[in-house]
Amino acid sequence: MTPNGAILRVDGVRLRRGARPILNGVSLSIARGELVAVMGPSGSGKTTVLRAIAGLEPFEAGTIDVDGVVLTGGAPTTSATLRKLRRKVGMVFQFHCLFEHLSAIENVCLAPVHAHGVAPDDARARARTLLAAFGVEHRADALPRQLSGGEAQRVAIARALAVDPPVLLMDEPTASLDPVRRGELGGLLKGLLEQGRSLVIATHDEEFARGWATRAVRVQDGVVG
Repeated sequence: MTPNGAILRVDGVRLRRGARPILNGVSLSIARGELVAVMGPSGSGKTTVLRAIAGLEPFEAGTIDVDGVVLTGGAPTTSATLRKLRRKVGMVFQFHCLFEHLSAIENVCLAPVHAHGVAPDDARARARTLLAAFGVEHRADALPRQLSGGEAQRVAIARALAVDPPVLLMDEPTASLDPVRRGELGGLLKGLLEQGRSLVIATHDEEFARGWATRAVRVQDGVVG
């Protein structure tokens, strides 16, 4: 855990694309068991915050500490640090980003086997447990194009949790869900919190945030207010 007791700490992160500042000194602290909604208008930088935490966006200044794995702005991140980070944080993208040529269970097994050296049989057993927990075990052999939007999202969550990270990031998780599916997702996320995980979601969905988040923060002009 990070020195201040938070499982995730973002401190003074700055990021530019060309001459344009995207994150302008973002700071954020997340405790274990929190679901924090990161809110703001399009282009405010909320998705970029998630991508920086996940090690997908290099940044120029500041630090990100995920359960003791530290990323430092302006310094190259080593492959060893990235491997450690992948065990600490999982990310569910807005459009799920499942590999189209792989079945649902193969998508879930991919990172444990190829990035972390888990035995294929062990990875498959873990994948089946996760798919069952999220109600999609019966779709284990389906390709992504054969899944509904809600099914694909649940498979993507299972994939993000395949190596049991304590932090889960989600980008616009309710964007393509009807009200019933949004409620089901909220219940699923509540169950993850009860397991002691921490969740950070980037969202425009005020109603979902009010109903399910433990707190909300707002990003405006690259700063958390």
